[in-house]
Amino acid sequence: MEDFVVKEGRILKCGFTTGSCATGAAKACAEMLLTDKTVAGIAIDTPKGIRLNLQVEGIIKQQGWVSCAVTKDAGDDPDVTHGIRISARVEKIKNGILIEGGEGVGRVTRKGLACAVGEAAINPVPRRMITEALMETALKYSYKGGFSVLISAENGEEVAKKTFNPRLGITGGISILGTSGIVEPMSEKALIDTIHVEINSRLAEKQENLLISPGNYGRDFALKRFGLDLEKGIKCSNFIGETIDYSVYMNVKNILLIGHAGKLCKIAGGIMNTHSRTADCRCEIFTAHAALAGASGEIIRRMMEAITTEEMDDILQEAGLALKVYKSMMSKIEYHLNQRAAGKTRVEVIMFTAQGSCYGTAGADKLIEMLLRENTGS
Repeated sequence: MEDFVVKEGRILKCGFTTGSCATGAAKACAEMLLTDKTVAGIAIDTPKGIRLNLQVEGIIKQQGWVSCAVTKDAGDDPDVTHGIRISARVEKIKNGILIEGGEGVGRVTRKGLACAVGEAAINPVPRRMITEALMETALKYSYKGGFSVLISAENGEEVAKKTFNPRLGITGGISILGTSGIVEPMSEKALIDTIHVEINSRLAEKQENLLISPGNYGRDFALKRFGLDLEKGIKCSNFIGETIDYSVYMNVKNILLIGHAGKLCKIAGGIMNTHSRTADCRCEIFTAHAALAGASGEIIRRMMEAITTEEMDDILQEAGLALKVYKSMMSKIEYHLNQRAAGKTRVEVIMFTAQGSCYGTAGADKLIEMLLRENTGS
């Protein structure tokens, strides 16, 4: 496979998923099991329509079963599972196709994920890919029986510690993933899919109110200031708009968004993806609200020349305009978030600064109380 994408002016090589690796290994095992010939390479079709030619490694042939492996190639994506070996062990059974997870493949312990509690973390699309590849192979050789498939991941338990799996309640290894079979470099979709999974998990635990924060700053602040544990919430990274959209779709009642002013100030400009490469107009937003608050021309000039949110905050504190400016910004943040939620999900916000100041929307305090009761079960 030589498939590429262009991102930020660079040509980046695509890779293939752990699901494609598992499919290739299982199909190669079935070929060898039914022909008694060694297979050095195997071709599979991915849901994206790209045909992959995969190298087969670590072949073991025994009476009644065959095992082999395919090594994950994530292309130019910074994927922690790049280079991991995904193995399949396939044997004949009377009928049907049974797929199970072996060493290094995680097991689901919480509701709301794509796999049921107790199942191996082999997601539905990879399961379908494996099943279809084995059915195709059986048809090719006029085999009428079934297959038992055991999927394993070399060093999967260690690699999983660098993924979201422990947070999602998947223990003992990695997940076998992929909806397209192909890994696109620096894929935003993978992060958004993880946010969706986290929301599903919280709802499956009967949470009606969600605590959301872009990252660690919000987590630490929420815990120290309010006693709210973001480990029971959602880390949405820069994808605030996507998180709200999916929450609305899933009929979430209330959201409390907690974040640093450097991120959340952008929402006051209607920006719902807060990554700096998407939009970085912090100075412009702060300066516009400072002007509305009556800042002098000199203050406005200094604000526009500021480099960091902290520097802008210092200027506002010095001018005695901080409270007025932050209240003005919070009003616009609340407006844009409620526009995004279309009145279907209530969104309250807490925005804090590095200096420890904290500003919230009108209903934030009440929602904090609700979240604390929900998290403690009282």
